[in-house]
Amino acid sequence: MAFRGSTNPRDDWKHFQFSTSHDGIASIVLSRPEKLNALTFEVYADLRDLLVEIPLREEVRVLTITGEGRGFCSGGDVREIIGALQEMSSKDLFEFTRMTGAVVQRMRELPIPIVAGVNGVAAGAGAVIALAADLRLLAHEASFHFLFTRVGLAGADMGAAYLLPRVVGLGRATELLLLGERVEAQEAERIGLGRLTEDLPTELETVSRALSTGPAWALGATKSLLTRELDMSLAAAIELEAWTQALLMKSDDHREFYRAFVEKQDPAWRGK
Repeated sequence: MAFRGSTNPRDDWKHFQFSTSHDGIASIVLSRPEKLNALTFEVYADLRDLLVEIPLREEVRVLTITGEGRGFCSGGDVREIIGALQEMSSKDLFEFTRMTGAVVQRMRELPIPIVAGVNGVAAGAGAVIALAADLRLLAHEASFHFLFTRVGLAGADMGAAYLLPRVVGLGRATELLLLGERVEAQEAERIGLGRLTEDLPTELETVSRALSTGPAWALGATKSLLTRELDMSLAAAIELEAWTQALLMKSDDHREFYRAFVEKQDPAWRGK
């Protein structure tokens, strides 16, 4: 059950395309193709707010994020964001950087899988947004560019220094964040940043549909444990997994698996 207060989830997001399908797939399409989907203050704010609302949509079981046109996301818009930041007070700058970090934190805390379809360049904040997804599918035109040091900022931004070493290892993450070098799709796949695909739209639909029709509660629990156990001791992780499995063993989906197994049928997952 999704508990709600006075407001209902919105459908009219102005700064990107958002839609939901009848089969439980929600989709964000960053839609400034003429600027390689560069982020503005408003895009950041809408992403932050939407990620709070999605758990209230009980029908949504998976979220996809991709970009319109040639790029996934080229990061913060130099003219609309970086120029304006030069005039801000320290307090306002801190509010901005907390807002951008909140996008990544809410992606990681979202209790459903997120699949990024990286269709082109993912640079700066765009690279971190892709990194924060649970799965990354890469077109041959995809690339990652953690370019923060190239613009005189710390390579650790929006959680990049936390997430990237956990995906590719500390040594390679240090290279990518210090040197700010571009990583093309084949190399990105080799180091574990994503999975290269010949047909990104088809693969994105196939993977998202497989997740949306699966045991949603079990998938959400898996994501939650992967996120939380990063900072736990082995003993604490095993204890948490024991509690989680005991809970899921009482779920309708686990019971449905056993029924389907006995009757030699495919399970009809309900996400409960």
